[in-house]
Amino acid sequence: MHDTVIAWYSAHARDLPWRAPDRTPWGVLVSEVMLQQTPVVRVEPVWRSWMARWPEPASLAAEEPGAAIRAWGRLGYPRRALRLHGAARVIAERHAGKVPSSYEELLALPGIGDYTAAAVASFAFGQRRAVLDTNVRRVLARAVSGTQYPPNATTAAERRLAESLLPDTETAATWSVAVMELGALICTARKPRCDACPIAHQCAWRLAGAPPHDGPPRRGQAWEGTDRQARGRLMAVLREADHPVPKPALDAVWPAAAQRERALDGLVADGLVEPLDNNFYRLPGAR
Repeated sequence: MHDTVIAWYSAHARDLPWRAPDRTPWGVLVSEVMLQQTPVVRVEPVWRSWMARWPEPASLAAEEPGAAIRAWGRLGYPRRALRLHGAARVIAERHAGKVPSSYEELLALPGIGDYTAAAVASFAFGQRRAVLDTNVRRVLARAVSGTQYPPNATTAAERRLAESLLPDTETAATWSVAVMELGALICTARKPRCDACPIAHQCAWRLAGAPPHDGPPRRGQAWEGTDRQARGRLMAVLREADHPVPKPALDAVWPAAAQRERALDGLVADGLVEPLDNNFYRLPGAR
């Protein structure tokens, strides 16, 4: 399976800047944080502008958190921008401005969890680490475990399976990214392209007749009318302003008062918005 999947990846992998030969560990870290719950097509232009402005952690660390939030644009989940800013400051202060290579040091960075630490250790430094994102988990669930979807949360059994499948050679990192790409392009959640899959003849789920998932149906996340949408509207006003914003200007973008206040309070609590005197608001550290 290793040779087949890696050969497929060599022929079909997308040309992404964070996979280029001149990529930096910082570029890989930024990409992994941006790609969480966000498709590549939305991430790539933001990643390029981010890296042009802040090519090293120290350059981001020197700015206020509000600059990172503003540059994050409409990627969603803007707390990720704060996490990257916090990680950049720790890297600048404790690691001489260089992204650490060890999994343990990566995991100790602010806002960096198990997946991101493993992904950076693998993709930036070539280490033998199991990288379990949604795409990898889905491929392994189908190809090896014979189920349509993995569990809602990563299990110890999934981790053991992923680790057991890692090659013992220097191709481990390539295997990890190849399986991820297979899940993103071929073994998709809703309409898997089994006819184009290089391991369809080995896929346990397909060989079993592609039985449907035995749990509740999977639904996409709602957006219209949610607190997330309200937060996004408020953040858009603050990102686009070059000065503190008066409360009435925020009130105007979301008519449901109770929901609007709840969303604004949540943004303040998350450190994404700073309340000022006289009922004005701004991004953290903005002037």
